[in-house]
Amino acid sequence: MVSYVKYLKCSRCGKVYYLDQKPIVCENKDLGRLDIYYDYKKVKEVFSKHILEKRRFYMWRYRELMPVSEDKNIVTLGEGGTPLIKAKRLAEELRVKNLYLKDETRNPTGSFKDRGMSVAVSMAVEFGYKVTVTASSGNAAAALAAYSAKAGLETYAFVIEEAGYGKVAQLLFYGAKVFRVKGLGKEDPTVKMMKLTYEKYGWYPSPSFGPFNPYQIEGPKTISYEVVEQLNWNIPDWVIVPVGAAALLTSVWKGFRDFKELGFIDNLPKLAAIQSTGNPPFVRAWNEKAEAFKVKPWPKPETIATGLEDPYPWDHDGGLKALHETNGVAEEVSDELILKAMKMLAKYEGIFAEPSGVASLAGYMKLLEERTIDRGDTVVVLITGHGLKDPDIVKKVSGDAPKIEPKLEDFEKTLRERYA
Repeated sequence: MVSYVKYLKCSRCGKVYYLDQKPIVCENKDLGRLDIYYDYKKVKEVFSKHILEKRRFYMWRYRELMPVSEDKNIVTLGEGGTPLIKAKRLAEELRVKNLYLKDETRNPTGSFKDRGMSVAVSMAVEFGYKVTVTASSGNAAAALAAYSAKAGLETYAFVIEEAGYGKVAQLLFYGAKVFRVKGLGKEDPTVKMMKLTYEKYGWYPSPSFGPFNPYQIEGPKTISYEVVEQLNWNIPDWVIVPVGAAALLTSVWKGFRDFKELGFIDNLPKLAAIQSTGNPPFVRAWNEKAEAFKVKPWPKPETIATGLEDPYPWDHDGGLKALHETNGVAEEVSDELILKAMKMLAKYEGIFAEPSGVASLAGYMKLLEERTIDRGDTVVVLITGHGLKDPDIVKKVSGDAPKIEPKLEDFEKTLRERYA
């Protein structure tokens, strides 16, 4: 197998790189993302709908649209191939017709980050690295640690001080060396530590945003490929995406563009970017029509959606292009609405998602009320992370189960008082 990557190009300064140079960060250090460009003409010669039908339904079925050159370097835990669920009961409750949930909680470590880290670690192996390092609120670091463990690589993880223990526990069990970093505010202290260490020690930087890890963005774009296949080669009217650094938004957009370039679809769905009111720098940038690379960081992120607490949306340039090209929107939602969506998703569809993973559903509910989205539209909502990722928040919201004596009268009394 060979790679069909033509070149990589810095999204900010335009400098071009080739895979044999093993590029990761732009030499100009201008925080531009190295966008990957494929030779679609050659891809068309070896990649078709008919060929896809014969392959296992998981992320690496789209091998030709990945940057890895040799199959032996692929590091996989079976990520991708997640279900697209027709949410009938939730749709009835919301009085809508065609609501689908792309359930990314089914991935190996419980979040969509597995897709990106499978690609990132595969490239680390291909480039000959032995150590990976990341800055993450939890999910991306957990995914990186898992895939690094699979590949036999050492991992250092800098997480925000407030990161949920469920995520930190995963990291520790995977063997990562974990550090909670203080000082989340105008700058992200985890990114600062990641930069300091990879520059000094020559480690492979692998966060879940593009300027420091261009290859991970190629993983989540397969969500879009799968959605198209699962809708019988059709596209929805809308795809709702939770946004932190805007890497997922950029990836989803890129996935639909890839399939359009290959002639598999004719148009792109509208994209909706959703952030918490406690940290909405991307939404603010969109509303203010900010220029790329002049976006202001959020001064003090504070939200139950800790996975979306990136104070600076590193991939905002790609995200803004995604919304412009698809005639999309950006919206912020309150923590209260996120919690409501979290409970409704579990109650009506049996899916237990963390606050960050369900912010998209909260956004869909708000856009419905604002009549931005029509109740007859076909909508895909991305559910990006499992509820057990953030047990501290879950306990705070739902409380604990009551204790009773093994007596029927005690059961009935507590039933009335607690669950009436």
